[in-house]
Amino acid sequence: MGVEAREARQPWILLSPALVAITFLLFVPLAFIVVYSFWLRTATGADVAGFHLDNWTEALTDRFYRDILLYTLKIAAITTVVCAVAGYPAAYFIARSNRNKGFLLLLLMLPFWVSYIIRTMSWINILGVSGAVNSFLIWAGIINEPLQMLYNEATVILGLVHFLMPFMILNVFVSVDGIDQNLESAANSLGATKLQTFFSVTLPLSLPGLAAGGLLCFVLAAGTYITPLVLGGPRDAMFANLVFEAIITQLNWPLGSALSLMLLAVLGALVLVYNHFLGMAQLMKGMG
Repeated sequence: MGVEAREARQPWILLSPALVAITFLLFVPLAFIVVYSFWLRTATGADVAGFHLDNWTEALTDRFYRDILLYTLKIAAITTVVCAVAGYPAAYFIARSNRNKGFLLLLLMLPFWVSYIIRTMSWINILGVSGAVNSFLIWAGIINEPLQMLYNEATVILGLVHFLMPFMILNVFVSVDGIDQNLESAANSLGATKLQTFFSVTLPLSLPGLAAGGLLCFVLAAGTYITPLVLGGPRDAMFANLVFEAIITQLNWPLGSALSLMLLAVLGALVLVYNHFLGMAQLMKGMG
């Protein structure tokens, strides 16, 4: 009985360092945020401890926050679709490249070696009034005056796609690379064209990776604030920018905590919907 008890405890002993780290680095700070969300910010700038629903009432009933949240979800959805459409062919090409697969994966990992902020700000030097694109167009005589290509919704989406594309490609690559190519050969031997083989064999089997990449891109896009802050205009603020503004600029921790929990709840609900229709087992399959 003692041996069985030790064997039953062994997995928990091995997991204990990770569980302790997750508890103190994730759940404890999250608990503080939950508590802060019920505090009250006074006119003098002091926070009054207690159980007050003022922050939640403002966050849930103010149309301004609801519109920004819907706008954030729209931008995240568009970004995810663009990443899927543009990233799938790249992932398929890498998975089917026998000789250069390692080199192509190395090139795919290179963006992770550069700071996300630097990568985002680099678009200013590319699309700015005196950036590379405008300088080339003026030099070529195509335009006479610089074009205003920054600080709009399209630029925000471009920056998010630039940031999230490697995540989509990696997830799809894992799924496509794990497909037994004998299945494709069997479909071809039965008379299916390459296009029919792709839509009847390859694409369905790679959907877990596509779904995993889509979920990851959507959540990361909805929670970002650097890209709209750097590349967007005043009307392109996303929900995370409201949290940043409330906590960092206004020092209104209670309202910022309520807003951050509101965004967390919405994204968590979307993950639950995903789990209901596809299942987290498929997500782990696509990511692994």
